[in-house]
Amino acid sequence: MKNDYSSEIVEFKSEAEQGNAVAQYNLGVLCATGKGTAKDSDEAARWFKLSAEQGYPKAQCNLGVMYEQGKGVAQDYAEALRWYRLSAEQGNAKAQFNLGVMYDKGIEVAQDDAEAARWYKSSAELGHAKAQFNLGNMYEQGKGVIQDYEEAIKWHKLAAEKGNEAAQLLLGVMYKYGYCVERDYEEAVKWHKLAAVKGNVVAQLSLGFMYYQGEGVPQDYVRAHMWFNLSAAGGNKEAAKNRGITAANMTPEQVKKAQQMARECQDNNFKNG
Repeated sequence: MKNDYSSEIVEFKSEAEQGNAVAQYNLGVLCATGKGTAKDSDEAARWFKLSAEQGYPKAQCNLGVMYEQGKGVAQDYAEALRWYRLSAEQGNAKAQFNLGVMYDKGIEVAQDDAEAARWYKSSAELGHAKAQFNLGNMYEQGKGVIQDYEEAIKWHKLAAEKGNEAAQLLLGVMYKYGYCVERDYEEAVKWHKLAAVKGNVVAQLSLGFMYYQGEGVPQDYVRAHMWFNLSAAGGNKEAAKNRGITAANMTPEQVKKAQQMARECQDNNFKNG
């Protein structure tokens, strides 16, 4: 789409009113996001429904989300399930993931690990990062599939490489403790750091420990203090405790440097983490 959403609205509305399913969907997106027009969930749902009834999979999925969340329509899990299924059967990765979640949690259907895993896999194979992460969990735990640690790591890595924070954190933990994989501190640092720079306080805490103990990185109390400080700033009490323990092994100048590094890290959105 262009950035001139007001002109897009005029174009899409004209085409949508003539029954163009793609234009109806696009108009629904603009109404849902408030781009080029007032944000209006009711109008978004109306346009999504018109498009969905013509079989457009993206609209079917979005309409399912509206029903699941009760936005623009009365909340109705049965309708959400129906529209997700229609979209999923046409190969929409987001709908396949959402359908997997409903089977995983037993929302409006009998809880079914095998069905959840089946839909997660369909979505994951299309590159959906959350589905890849969830499928990795299924293989790790042997839920709906035969337990397979290699498959678990494969899907977690694919999700992590797409920037999925939960997968990055989990891979860091797995490599740090040798769970499902051979222990590798350098890999643990790599994945924890990717999650930490997104502001994940658990990953920041773990990095603090790794710098403090010299696991996968040279021992560095200054950098350990920085990561404990960042995690503590996010509300992690264990990090605050370990920041104090680390500071006891540092000179006042080192503590000052670590505090400055933490501030700069936050100011630069963790680019210098």
